[in-house]
Amino acid sequence: MWGLLLALAAFVPAFILGLGAPSTSVLGSMPPAPGSTQAPRSSLVQMPAKANGTSEQHVRIRVIKKKKVIVKKRKKLVRPGPLVTAGPMMTSTSSAGTLNLAEKQELGCPPLGLESLRVSDSQLKASSSQSFGLGPHRGRLNIQSGLEDGDLYDGAWCAEQQDTEPWLEVDAKIPVRFSGIVTQGRNSVWRYDWVTSYKVQFSNDSWTWWRSRNQSNGMDAVFPANSDPETPVLNLLPEPQVARFIRLLPQTWLEKGASCLRAEILACPVSDPNDLLPKAHIVGSSDPLDFRHHNYKAMRKLMKQVNEQCPNITRVYSIGKSHQGLKLYVMEMSDQPGEHELGEPEVRYVAGMHGNEALGRELLLFLMQFLCHEFLRGNPRVTRLLTEMRLHLLPSMNPDGYETAYERGSELVGWAEGRWNQQGIDLNHNFADLNTPLWDAEDDGLVPHTVPNHHLPLPTYYTLPNATVAPETRAVIEWMKRIPFVLSANLHGGELVVSYPFDMTRTPWAAHELTPTPDDAVFRWLSTVYAGSNRVMQDTDRRPCHSQDFSLHGNIINGADWHTVPGSMNDFSYLHTNCFEVTVELSCDKFPHESELPQEWENNKDALLTYLEQVRMGIAGVVQDKDTELGIADAVIAVDGINHDVTTAWGGDYWRLLTPGDYVVTASAEGYHTATRNCRVTFEEGPFPCNFLLTKTPKQRLRELLAVGAKVPLDLWRKLERLRGQKS
Repeated sequence: MWGLLLALAAFVPAFILGLGAPSTSVLGSMPPAPGSTQAPRSSLVQMPAKANGTSEQHVRIRVIKKKKVIVKKRKKLVRPGPLVTAGPMMTSTSSAGTLNLAEKQELGCPPLGLESLRVSDSQLKASSSQSFGLGPHRGRLNIQSGLEDGDLYDGAWCAEQQDTEPWLEVDAKIPVRFSGIVTQGRNSVWRYDWVTSYKVQFSNDSWTWWRSRNQSNGMDAVFPANSDPETPVLNLLPEPQVARFIRLLPQTWLEKGASCLRAEILACPVSDPNDLLPKAHIVGSSDPLDFRHHNYKAMRKLMKQVNEQCPNITRVYSIGKSHQGLKLYVMEMSDQPGEHELGEPEVRYVAGMHGNEALGRELLLFLMQFLCHEFLRGNPRVTRLLTEMRLHLLPSMNPDGYETAYERGSELVGWAEGRWNQQGIDLNHNFADLNTPLWDAEDDGLVPHTVPNHHLPLPTYYTLPNATVAPETRAVIEWMKRIPFVLSANLHGGELVVSYPFDMTRTPWAAHELTPTPDDAVFRWLSTVYAGSNRVMQDTDRRPCHSQDFSLHGNIINGADWHTVPGSMNDFSYLHTNCFEVTVELSCDKFPHESELPQEWENNKDALLTYLEQVRMGIAGVVQDKDTELGIADAVIAVDGINHDVTTAWGGDYWRLLTPGDYVVTASAEGYHTATRNCRVTFEEGPFPCNFLLTKTPKQRLRELLAVGAKVPLDLWRKLERLRGQKS
């Protein structure tokens, strides 16, 4: 998601900045960030002495010249845990002269919840704001702006230009142990604004404040902040502080810019032996699952454990390898794993297409544990699911990208790092564009008699050896061809909405445009089922994640009406296979902290199960040869009034998702007479049985008899003669 926004963000600020003349100005009078040295062509600004007698100090400022932000290349920081840290005024130099970080502590406290929205807007205050769209409620890590300059949903908190002592305040509501801060600059396609250093204050009543100080000299700690708008920077406090309120006080920021930042606060709960403090909301789940983030090795180990615990209903297999050679593992769950049972639909969940959108990966790992455990307990809902369908779970379509994101950690991975595969390919733009050839054929009146409205072939350019197709994409396409999937959901992160095809706009170059499929009613139903079962999406008090309030439309949206995505997996599944697929944006936070995983599981558990059950909606049956009673593969199932057909699997069985109503359905196959019947879909459980017996045409019977050298029956000769007479 957000592909267009990311592309604009990379281009527009550099273009705009190139128009301005370089200058050097700064607010505040604190020392430079620890360990900083003068970058080439940077300027020194002499700060006047304060009224209290503080001596003059120099602050080094980055300047912009010729469309370029000049910054010093920083040494890559190594962390002991999943985060990279920078320390306040606490650096030392080794005998080799290299800079070392004084602190090597593990990240001990989870995020307070600015990014995940557990911290409400009312808990955020500021000394001033440039506008409502740049108010304190927008000072959240990884929050994304709208596309319009000055949008009501802009991408940071920004103080007024004349505010000489700006601050952003967070109220934890109860005393907590503050341990660290993560900051970013302003997300915008129009401007560059970021804070380069800041101080921190604490309070228990919001009136009396004390500052974080260096342990070495007792002076106020000045924390190094950001050198670009997007890369998150973590600072651990010299000494954790127990308080209710915390303030960030920007000291310096980009010249000619504004004091703008996005932040996350790290804080641990404190013990209350007298039980006097209000109780914080306890995040948890009663399900005995492995609630943590799993890297590739841990994921593989967990899938193996589930398979060993439930060998009769599980099978682990690989559909291919990533660019770096990591296997794309799938967990299959069914009462007959390893085989397609006649009449049972195939369903899949895919996660981790964007490697840094980690929640979907964990939800599928939780789901396979849950289904195994509940099947062993005899849970009737789970037992029915696994006996009436074959479920395939691909938790990591982009394992290379995930490993990159995992190494950075939940709070430091940012909005984009790890999104692409190792080749730099966005997998959700990498499938073949089948929309354009279909729409062109429709415009020329060629559909469906000359060009089919289903199972469109791969374009020639896409099959060439030098085509830019990721190995992960090729593996998934081959997987789709091998298994007759009926229903799927593609799990993403960064928003709270369910989007459905088409994802690509029909009007060329349109950024967004309502572009429904012929099965719009089915897709809206499927999307509403998930959104209506998701706890957070149904929370009427929740605020928008970023720049759009999807709750106004039931938390579902046509993908193309949101933003166009050529080459999406949703569109490809619909046009190349029988599978109906939607995209589920699971949370505002792409990579939630480990402590938030139990709550995220509870938010999505029922939705994941309920969505799977929708495969029973519609009609299903078998198309057979009337004489032999053998199933007919690749027979076409057409529904009057819906310009999209499906085909039978190799055993002649099919599933056609439809909303309740009366339908006229036709089955056809090469060499057979077509057959038509009425089929009624009701709100009752299970698909309506709609079977077909097809009779061979006289030509087909003759062809088969001649092929085996059999004698042609007299009645067949007479039928053929009549047909010849009719044609003449």
